[in-house]
Formats: sequence, structure tokens, C-alpha cells
Amino acid sequence: MPKNTILFLVISFILSSLALPIFSQNQSLSPSIACKSSLYPKLCRTLLSTFQHSPSNPNDYSKFSVKQCQKNAGKLSNLIAHFLTTQKQRALFTNTREINALSDCHQLSELTVDYLNSVSAELRGFDVRSSSDDLVGRIQTLLSGVVTNQQTCYEGLKEAGSSMVAQLLAPVSNAGEIYSVSLGLVAHALGSVGKSRKKGRLLGEQDEGGVLMEEEWARHSRFMASKVKQAFERPHQRGGRVLDELVENGVHIKEAVTVSPYGGCNFTSIGEAIAFAPNNSKIEDGYFLIYAKQGYYEEYVVVAKNKKNIMLIGEGVDLTVIAGNRSVIDGWTTYNSATFAVSGERFVAVNITFKNVAGPWKHQAVALRNNADLSTFYKCRFEGYQDTLYAHSLRQFYRECDIYGTVDFIFGNAAAIFQNCHLFARKPMPDQKNIFTAQGRSDPNQNTGISIQNCTIQAAPDLAQESDLTLSFLGRPWHNYSRTVIMQSYIGDVIAPVGWLEWNGTYGLDTLYYGEFENYGPGANTTMRVQWPGYSLMNASQAMNFTVYNFTMGDTWLPCTNVPFSQGL
Repeated sequence: MPKNTILFLVISFILSSLALPIFSQNQSLSPSIACKSSLYPKLCRTLLSTFQHSPSNPNDYSKFSVKQCQKNAGKLSNLIAHFLTTQKQRALFTNTREINALSDCHQLSELTVDYLNSVSAELRGFDVRSSSDDLVGRIQTLLSGVVTNQQTCYEGLKEAGSSMVAQLLAPVSNAGEIYSVSLGLVAHALGSVGKSRKKGRLLGEQDEGGVLMEEEWARHSRFMASKVKQAFERPHQRGGRVLDELVENGVHIKEAVTVSPYGGCNFTSIGEAIAFAPNNSKIEDGYFLIYAKQGYYEEYVVVAKNKKNIMLIGEGVDLTVIAGNRSVIDGWTTYNSATFAVSGERFVAVNITFKNVAGPWKHQAVALRNNADLSTFYKCRFEGYQDTLYAHSLRQFYRECDIYGTVDFIFGNAAAIFQNCHLFARKPMPDQKNIFTAQGRSDPNQNTGISIQNCTIQAAPDLAQESDLTLSFLGRPWHNYSRTVIMQSYIGDVIAPVGWLEWNGTYGLDTLYYGEFENYGPGANTTMRVQWPGYSLMNASQAMNFTVYNFTMGDTWLPCTNVPFSQGL
């Protein structure tokens, strides 16, 4: 495609996004009032000035803004597809990183279109008086994901560094601002709904409304843990009892297949089994179970957005291993360097190791990238160095997992909860620092963050003997509204007394939210912690905001997985 044609497309996109006529509004719901909490108030007011009717409530603005986002998302997706086709045709003159960055943007733009269509459908019949917390959470989660998708695309294009790809930066940035405006309007309109959950409970509450007392809840948790142990661990004795055990313990399985790299099963690769799974299945129909037998699976697996409700079970983290070696140094983007990437909602993985073996000298090299809503990982292991686990977006839960890495090895912008996990800092390259988390919240209206509860934070064996030579930190702000909390966890002496690290000077230090609550161990002493405006020692009420019950509403979707979880503190 000629260069001037591409430039014309870019300019047309920007102008069509911002060509906005002006109409008067009801003062009680004027754009100025509605846009107060927006990151881009001027753009917000300009956008709402095109609303041609007097709004009866703030939700009218929400619906309107989402429609504008849909229009922009469709145009941007087509524009990215044009660029991708052009660059592929010029493959001999295009570096791999450009193609990969455009491919990321194309995939992310398609996800964004899907998310916006879902939000629009949900808002169409939305009634504040009768809407559930679950619906409100889903709407805000998807819009938070839309903003994250745009941010990921933008960063990938910027890192690609070519003049051709750079022409996309302006329209991508412009679309991101419009998405942010819509997120702010929707979050404001839905703000009164769902606040009742925050009044919740410090311990578990039954669906019927009764509150479990502490001793009773502890007994209930132990009982559930024993049932899960039966379901997920007995099958490892072999004999094909996976399906029977799961069904006996209340997990709804629609179909089951087996995989072994050595043959004798339905498939020889996990990717083939996932391709065979039905498209767009419903959770009420049950999970598609893939039982991955013992083996070293050298493959790159993608669980696409239409592969929903897949449950992948291995024979144990030392027996079922999925490994790859893609890295940024070798021309991949961080996003598509993942050994295992999942976008299909309600994905569950149990007893599997996800590994990127590129090594510390290859810099960003992801073992797992997860942008699947309502996804669960239980008794899994994640091994890498820099950027091991990319908790990209939407709601995620990790229970009793082991995570190994060096720089920013748990990162992304999901609403991700890690419970009863073991986090290990490995020996990095010379002069590198270890950072356990790098949370990427870029908008204060996103319902995202990293919550680490009842975990252990310590040095891996290769670092333990010389941990005095390496500084390690709990986290640093990848973006300016970064949000990470550490609660009721053991913090080893591997962590520097200041606890947290700057990203770049004062960037984000007054807008981030970093909290600690009831931690213990030699690294949990907070007397020498950072004195940033955004850092705090939380009380119980504040900590409750980051529990399974409040932060991800996991009590509404985790029970069907049969994976144990603690709802409160």
C-alpha cells in the first residue's frame, strides 16, 4: 500500500473519531458533571456533546459512550488489519518484531470488539435497581480489559520502532483515550451498584445469606480441600479415573480426551486437543476436559477466545511440563513470547508446569500469558526469569501455585488473586534486581490489581546462598495507577527493608496503591518501608477490598471449578 494512502487512512480515522457536533444537555446531568472523574475531561465533554437527547440518568451516557467505542473499535480493527496485510506483503523488507507487534494489535483489537459488543448487550437491558453485583463486575471488568488491550497494542508498536508502524500510534492512542472516557462514565454510573458487597464479611458467607463463624468456616475449608484432593490427585495413580473422580465431586464434565506426546491417547499434543474442543460452549453444559499425561510438551499453545470452559489437568508439576523458549531478544513481543497463552473464559489448569527456558540473558520471556476472564490455576508451576507470568487482563485466580522468576516476574493488569502460593526469586543476571510484581493499572477506573494472600515470598535455592548480593523487592509501578497488595503472607529476608522499588524516578508514586496487611517473617518488618504517598499499611476493612469475595467476586464463579478458595481474610 502506498505510504500516502496509509497516511490518509490514519488521518481519516482520527478526524472521524473527533468530529463531534454540539447539543445542549440537562444541567443536572450535564457533560461537565458526568466527566468530572474522567482522565480526559475535555474529550469526555466533547464526546457527550454529541448526545442528542436529554439523559434521564447517568446510564444513558454510559450506553452512548460504549456505542462510540464500538464504532471506533471497528474502524481501528480494520486499520490494523490493513497495516498487517501490507507489512506481510513486504515481508522481505519488514523485521519480525513489526509483524509480531501488528499481529498482537490485530488479536487485541478483535478481543476489544468482542468485549464492547458484550458490554453493549449487557447495558441494553440494564436497570440499576435490579442489577446484580456480578453483572456490574463483568461490565467494569470487560471495559478495563478494553483499556488494557489498547495499552498493550500501543506499547508493542512503540517498541517495534519502525516508521511505518509508528503511523498507527496516533489512532491507537486516540482510541485508548475514548475507551478510558467510556470506562469512567460507566464506572460512575454503576458506582452505586455493588457497593453493598464491600460491607461484606471477614469470613465466608453462605449463598443462603447465613454467615459462617470462624471455626465452622475453617472446618468447611478443610472439608472442601479434602474433596478437591480426591478429585485432582487420585487420578494420578493411573487407571483413567479422572472423569469419574471429578464428576463424583461435583464438577460438570461434558466431554473428555487424553493427550500424550508418546502416543496411545486421543492426541499427541495439547494444541491439537484444544483445537478439537467445541467453540463458544456454555458453562452450564460442562467443561471440556483434557487430561495431559506425563510428558515434556515442547509446543506453543494458544487457547483462543472461542475455546471456553476448558479444564486442562496434568499428572503433576514434575510430570506434565509445557515448555518453550521465545523471547524479546529473539524478535518476539513480550505479549507473544508466551509458551502458553489463554483467552478463552473459564479456563482451568491443574497440576501442570508452564515453562519458558529462554534464560535470563534473553530478557522478557513469558511462560504463561493469561487474558481469560474467570480463569483458575491450581497446583501449577510457572518457571522463567524476566516476565514469567503475564496476568494480562480480566479476572484470574491462582491457588497453591509455585512461581519462579527474576525481573517483574508477576506482571500485567488483571484483577488477579494469588492464594496459598509460593513465590521464588531466582538468581538474576549480574547487576539486575529482582522484582516480584509489576502491576500495570493505567486508569483509576479499572477494577484491576494484584492481590497476594497467605503466600510465601522467598529466595529460590539458586539465589538463597548468595541473596546478600542481589536486591529484591515486592514490586514496582509499571503504570501510574499500579495496585498491589500483600496480605497475611510470609515475607523472607530476601526482600530489601524498603520493600518496594521505583520504576523511573517519582513516576506513579503518588497515584499507585501498594498495601501490606498482617504479613510476617524477617522481610515483613515495615519500619524502613518506602514513604510514598501511595503506600499504606492497610487495616482489615481496606484489606477486605482485595479478597476473593470483593475483588473478583470469586464466590460466584469459583465453586464450579471445585478448586478450594478463601473468600475473606
